[in-house]
Amino acid sequence: MKKFTFFAEAAYFVGLLLICIGASFMTIADFGVSTVMAPAYTLYLKLSQIWPWFTLGTSEYALQIALVIIMAIVMRKMNIAYCFCFFTAVFYGKLLDLTRFSMSWIPTGVMWIRVVCYILGLIFCAAGVAFVFNTYLSPEVYEMFVKELSGRFGIKIPVFKTGFDCVFAATAIIMSFVFFGFGKFRGVNVGTVICALVNGSIIGWFSDLYDRIFDFKDGLKLRSFF
Repeated sequence: MKKFTFFAEAAYFVGLLLICIGASFMTIADFGVSTVMAPAYTLYLKLSQIWPWFTLGTSEYALQIALVIIMAIVMRKMNIAYCFCFFTAVFYGKLLDLTRFSMSWIPTGVMWIRVVCYILGLIFCAAGVAFVFNTYLSPEVYEMFVKELSGRFGIKIPVFKTGFDCVFAATAIIMSFVFFGFGKFRGVNVGTVICALVNGSIIGWFSDLYDRIFDFKDGLKLRSFF
C-alpha cells in the first residue's frame, strides 16, 4: 500500500492537539487522569478555588517548566532542545485550556457520557503520543525528562519510566490527601490505574498503524539542532 507523506513538524502539532483533546475528555469523565498529568491536575483543582485564573493549562506548563530546570541542572547543560521545551510547555498549556473550553458544553452528570469520554480520552491521548514519537521537535517535558535522566544514570528507559510514573502517582495522591482530606482521591482514581495498564498497548497499536499509512519526513532542515 502506498504511504502518504506526513511531515515531522506537522506530527508535533497534530500530536499535541490530540493529547490535549484526550486530556480534556479525561477531565470531563472524572475517573482519574494519567499518572503524568495527575500532579498538575490535582494542583489545579486546589489553586483554582483560590485563584480563578489558575487554569489546568497554567498548572501544566508551570510543572513542566520546573522539570526542564531540574533536568538542565542534573544534566549540567542547556541546549536548543531543552529551550524548545519551554515553548512546548506553554503552547501545550494554552492549547489544553482552549480544548477544555471548547468542550465545556459536554454534560458531566450522566454516567454513560462520562464512560464514553474516558474511552475517547484514552484513544486520543494514545493517538497523539504516537504522532509525537515521529517528530524531532521537543515534546512534552515528561518524555524528554525520562529519556535524558535514564541515560544520565544508566537506567533502562522502561524501568525509569515505571519509577517516574509511580513517583508522580504517589505525589498526586499525597497532594490530594493534603488539599482535600485524607482518603479523598482527586485526580488519581481507578481511571489512572486503567490508563497505566492499557496506555502503552494502545500507543503501540497507533504507532504500527501510522507506520503502515504514513511516511514521516522532515519538512524543514532543523533536526540537527535537536
